[in-house]
Amino acid sequence: MLDFGSVVDIPGCMYRVLVVDDDDSIRETIATILRFEKKYDVFLASSGKQALSVLETEGFDLILLDIMMPGMTGLELLEKIKASYPLPEVIMCSGHGSVNSAVEATKKGAFDFLEKPVDQDRLMLTLRNATKQIDLSREKRTLEQEIGKRYTFHGASPTIQPILDTIDRVAPTNARVLISGENGTGKELVARRLHALSQCSGPFVDVNCAAIPKELIESELFGHEKGAFTGAERFKKGKFELAHGGTLFLDEIGDMDLSAQAKVLRVLQENVVQRVGGSKPVSVNVRVLAATNKDLEEEVKEGNFREDLFYRLIVVPIQVPPLRDRREDVPLFVDLFARECAQENGLSRKTFTSAAIDCLKMGDWPGNVRELKNFVERLVILCPESEVGEADIKRLLRGGSRSDIDVFDSCASFEEFKEQSEMLFLRRKLDENGWNVKRTAENLSMQRSNLYKKMEKYGLR
Repeated sequence: MLDFGSVVDIPGCMYRVLVVDDDDSIRETIATILRFEKKYDVFLASSGKQALSVLETEGFDLILLDIMMPGMTGLELLEKIKASYPLPEVIMCSGHGSVNSAVEATKKGAFDFLEKPVDQDRLMLTLRNATKQIDLSREKRTLEQEIGKRYTFHGASPTIQPILDTIDRVAPTNARVLISGENGTGKELVARRLHALSQCSGPFVDVNCAAIPKELIESELFGHEKGAFTGAERFKKGKFELAHGGTLFLDEIGDMDLSAQAKVLRVLQENVVQRVGGSKPVSVNVRVLAATNKDLEEEVKEGNFREDLFYRLIVVPIQVPPLRDRREDVPLFVDLFARECAQENGLSRKTFTSAAIDCLKMGDWPGNVRELKNFVERLVILCPESEVGEADIKRLLRGGSRSDIDVFDSCASFEEFKEQSEMLFLRRKLDENGWNVKRTAENLSMQRSNLYKKMEKYGLR
């Protein structure tokens, strides 16, 4: 039987511990030591079978597990635990300790190995180290959940459901995906969802190919050796190496230079990169996702994009529709963006009248979801009332916002006025061009990389 007689949920306990040992006195000794610390909620089991039984109904942070037990050994139980319950840290204990047992336990996923009789100081040190790891894992899961919420690809319209189904089917595979669609439709969110649902344990690394000057793209992607070119004062890993074991997202790949395309193709074919100025190939294991707002088939015909690279990338194509083709999702986005903006800026919650929602649904939104998000944030920040109406939307929709009008009165210095004026001017031009950065830069006779820098400076997204 499991020993629940002395087990009580103690207020303030931070870690739940399961002690598995067939020796009654050892179980009680360890339990007494842990309960004295007042931060461990202790459960006891006398066999592997009983331990598996309690694991079906109770969650644990730590498991102290004896190796030599009748019926099911500790190493056998360790394998079952790691297969079905990967979160608890497992510390093995044995009176028949050996280097081979410790090595085998570590290979099977044990956090540490203690010899019997268990030294109290050694036990507490091992537990402290384990709880540090547990805290880090908790923090990581919390961050992943927050990131998952932030980068969720939303939508309930009929045009979106097939895309969500495709993402769910292809995400666990290693297939490359080419995501196409207009600027602001959410191509990066599709890529992040693919990564989040994948088997990759490595990071998600994104590269905006359009934002990197032609002469630097190879250094960014493949890295460089110290002294490889003027300004290369130290060794640098490229994005492919940084994404090893994870996902590399090549955004705006249609703007990549042809010479860089050839080298990307080689990486996809051979799974190796060669740093600029280097002579030794470096192996990489990376899943590549790419996105573009261009018609790459047309770019291939015009000689602007390599045909062989195109077919390497488009194993699975995903076309993200513009907002005008999914107007049913506008109310969902408005509610989402309004809540996020209020929370992030410490503002009171804003509601929208049905007339205001209808007005937003009728909008053209050439910048798609990104433009709608920016506008909803503007409404939440600038509208004085708790309810946003149709009149508020019409007043702010075409640049008649108080931020434009009051720029003269709100700036305390000429420098601040110049920056505010530049920010408003760039935002207006980006709106006019549907947030197509390349077209906006061309219309302004500005280097695209310079425009990206200013967008980052002013938080224009």
